Amino acid sequence: MMYRAEKERQKAENKAKQEEKLAQEVEANRIENVTYLSFDEQENYNKMGDMTLVMSRSRTNRQFTDIADLEDSEKYPIGSKVWVRGRLQSIRVKGGSCFIVLRQNSFHTVQALFFKDKEDPDGSKKMLNYLKTLTVESIVDLEGRIVGDANVKSCSVQTIELSIERIHAVSKAQPQLPFLVEDAARSEAEVEASQSTDRPFPRLGQELRLDNRWMDLRTPANNAIMRIQSAVCQLFRESLYSQGFMEIHTPKLIAGESESGAGVFTTDYFGTTACLAQSPQLYKQMAISADMERVFEIGPVFRAENSNTRRHLCEFTGLDLEMAIKDHYMETLEVIHKCFVHIFTGLEQRYAKELSVIREQYHSEPLTFTEEPCVVHWPDAQEILKEKGFDVGDGMGDLNGAMELALGEAVKEKYGTDFFMLDKYPSQIRPFYTMPDPVDDRFSNSYDMFIRGLEICSGAQRCHDPELVQQMLAKKGIEPGEGLKSYISSFQDGVSPHAGAGIGLERVVFLYLGLDNVRKASMF
Repeated sequence: MMYRAEKERQKAENKAKQEEKLAQEVEANRIENVTYLSFDEQENYNKMGDMTLVMSRSRTNRQFTDIADLEDSEKYPIGSKVWVRGRLQSIRVKGGSCFIVLRQNSFHTVQALFFKDKEDPDGSKKMLNYLKTLTVESIVDLEGRIVGDANVKSCSVQTIELSIERIHAVSKAQPQLPFLVEDAARSEAEVEASQSTDRPFPRLGQELRLDNRWMDLRTPANNAIMRIQSAVCQLFRESLYSQGFMEIHTPKLIAGESESGAGVFTTDYFGTTACLAQSPQLYKQMAISADMERVFEIGPVFRAENSNTRRHLCEFTGLDLEMAIKDHYMETLEVIHKCFVHIFTGLEQRYAKELSVIREQYHSEPLTFTEEPCVVHWPDAQEILKEKGFDVGDGMGDLNGAMELALGEAVKEKYGTDFFMLDKYPSQIRPFYTMPDPVDDRFSNSYDMFIRGLEICSGAQRCHDPELVQQMLAKKGIEPGEGLKSYISSFQDGVSPHAGAGIGLERVVFLYLGLDNVRKASMF
């Protein structure tokens, strides 16, 4: 009896020792979160561990380095320490080593590494255990020592690496991502070529990408597309400011339609019906009446058109301009042409890196254009289309997509340009505010502009005579509401002859880059 009791006691004692030992091991391997308050107190903090939620507790005075600058040996000599914040693009932990790639701004990458230290086996084990917890696409802070004589061809920074001394997750990504950024970054040609291999790459559909657009925009090419979109706006502003324009901001919630023939989104406005603006058309014309002789706006445009095509959006960004003219709408075409030349040359010269990144995934040739405006007249365009086998009827109908592409091919072949203008559209297919042709009012002083055979801009000389405006409204069966009455009144008090245009930002980006769908040029 006593023997059995002793045996049970020893068994319980051994179990307690094992539990205590296990608890000690768990405690030894437990990695606490790090509340990093000051660089001066850094030695008091653990070298690894998730960063306590950044809540603006203090300015830590760490000097963070851009990955793009790491190869500057004068600023960052071999052996110096740097702090880098980046996104964890990849991680590989094997045995006593770990290799990770950090990414910044979608373009810049650097390899960092950690090897087990024989002089500190426990610390090394703890670091490797922590590194194993990090997930791809997490945001991390890393302090590393610069190591030279590297040859890392898979990163943008190729001649140096970072030896990890400290690392903290600032924001951890979920382990199961919607898709991998590296899969989203492959070209269609690369994906297609892999389908006949043992390890085909996944083909990510447009719906999956758009549902997780923040992930899709992390790829170098898609991120660069947004930078090109920003650049187009910047260059548009630069050119127009240099040509004497001022920027305006017009209402987007209006009393009635701003265009005829384009659908509108309506909403309740304190018991009355209001519309989302289809364009700033009426307001920019009234700005001319207010003696603002050259105006432009960059703003949202809403079109309730159920056209689910590769080139249509219900909401897009409009690049609009309007200007007083002295004699002829050609004055405006020259201004717009100069603006587009500035945009095209500016993109190729200032954003060569972004364009190179985009063209790796989405192949396209640089856009060709003429030094002076290339203007094709409507009758000439009709003849070209007839020669190409199109039935143009009486020549008074609008162009469809196939006609636009065919016309673009013909113009490219004859004039060597991807960018051209087409004027003298039939009056019946243009809005009521379009000035008729002085010789034949079946046609109008209107124009569209094209890139790679698709329309990116529509404009015209406007009717600035109030009686003629009212005649045009009656001809098109439009009853002027309160909004149009103010518009007409602005002409009755005297207004300069004027012309302008409305340009679709996403269309310009989509066609300039030769993308297959305008949604790739829209942020969301």
